[in-house]
Amino acid sequence: MPNSSEIRRLSAKWSSGTGWPKRLESLRISGLRGWTGQQFKLGYPIMAVVGENGSGKSTVIQCAAAVYRSTAPKTFYKGRGYASDYFPKTYWDKILGAEIGYTIRTGEQQFTDTIRRPGTKWRGNMTRQDRPIVYIDLSRIQPVPARTGYWRIAKSPHKELSAQMFDKSRLERFSQIMGRDYDLTKMAITDIDKTREVPVLGYHAKVYSGFHTGAGETMIAELLKADMPKYSLVLIDEVETSLHPRAQRRLVRDLAERCRELELQIVLTTHSPFILDELPHEARAHIIETLAGRTIVYGVTPEFSMTKMDDVPQYECDIYVEDKRSQILLTEILVAHARPELILSCRVIMCGLASVGQALGMMVHQRRFPRPSCVFLDGDQAQSTGCVNLPGEDAPERVVFEALKQKDWLSVGQRVGRNHAALSDACSAAMLLQNHHDWINHAATTLVLGGDILWQALCAEWATNCLTEENAKKITQTVEDALIGIPLKVVPKRPIAMDVSTSPIDPSGNPLLFEL
Repeated sequence: MPNSSEIRRLSAKWSSGTGWPKRLESLRISGLRGWTGQQFKLGYPIMAVVGENGSGKSTVIQCAAAVYRSTAPKTFYKGRGYASDYFPKTYWDKILGAEIGYTIRTGEQQFTDTIRRPGTKWRGNMTRQDRPIVYIDLSRIQPVPARTGYWRIAKSPHKELSAQMFDKSRLERFSQIMGRDYDLTKMAITDIDKTREVPVLGYHAKVYSGFHTGAGETMIAELLKADMPKYSLVLIDEVETSLHPRAQRRLVRDLAERCRELELQIVLTTHSPFILDELPHEARAHIIETLAGRTIVYGVTPEFSMTKMDDVPQYECDIYVEDKRSQILLTEILVAHARPELILSCRVIMCGLASVGQALGMMVHQRRFPRPSCVFLDGDQAQSTGCVNLPGEDAPERVVFEALKQKDWLSVGQRVGRNHAALSDACSAAMLLQNHHDWINHAATTLVLGGDILWQALCAEWATNCLTEENAKKITQTVEDALIGIPLKVVPKRPIAMDVSTSPIDPSGNPLLFEL
């Protein structure tokens, strides 16, 4: 879906190059929880880290917390804020040779340093720079009655001694995120325990404490209760926990507004497609655990991330394409020219930008995926290692439209239930638009059709009557070879950077996913 106005405002300020005088630019992690020197880059003021459980998401934000000496109130971070607070040595965990390399920017100056544990102690703590660190871990999701010391409050006669009322702005933010108009929100202190705050909400003239409110309400109330210092590094583990999808989206928009106004850097971990969908491509980083170790892929789609974390239904082969148009085109090629059992054994996945496809192609070439995989790039992309280009040497829309126009659109009108003349006029008029990405929607709107319906009909007609057997075989043979383990041999036309950690990001892309 299109980015919200708050995300667009944040992107505009970030791209202007002004603001954010304190920046964490990258981390390089070795010797901790299976990390072997991979670099995590922060290319946007909000970074969402996604991946399966155990892939290393929490390790990223804990390392980020450890590379600064925090000037925020101590309630905002763990222990003393040292690496040893996040990565303690235990009977079962022997930490030796660990290193957290980091690059930060303060004003116009860039600094590179390390925190390391070559022996029995962590080194490098004294050279860390100051910055407010706000670390919000999973302890926030525990229900109030289950928290240590709170049951005593509920079981004893008690009164409210004092309360920190949410001001008008904070109450409006709380109501906006939760999607309900609250009368009041406050953090109360009882006469039983002056150290433990109890969230209290007012809704429709009724008052509820944290002992009776929902987990999502409690979590957001505690998240909003304190101001985040300007220029803070804010780290949130599993940001979507206890929130329904609309609340997740609203929370991201609220964080984007705070991020822009206070010039915060926010790193959050998530498993939610709704969180990812609210953020632009350059804000998404997926940690993939392969047989060869961890790989970080930037600029992925929410659908790609969800596919990598879900095995239901189970397919024999994963096929990656750039966007929805390419996915439908490839599907229709397979339907027209491949065996039915081949089609049913494959899952066609939208991966996003061409740079993501190039990175995945290198992983295919290196046999780093646990099951058969192949990557198809659009025809207007340069050949890349591990990838095959779709037919036509041009963008899919241009290839299909131009071929069908030469054949007077064949039977596309019958496929979509429209008069041939109307179909011909609509598609021909659409081709006059300068941007080929607009052709489908323009023609579909004229014909009162859904864009996907028209594009699928065009692709089906083209694959059946325009695509040569030779070009069709290149596609089907690639999939068949992947299934039987024959490696792809592709020689790039020109050198292309294949380092996944440095893959270029194009924030203008807005791909979707269609699965076979």
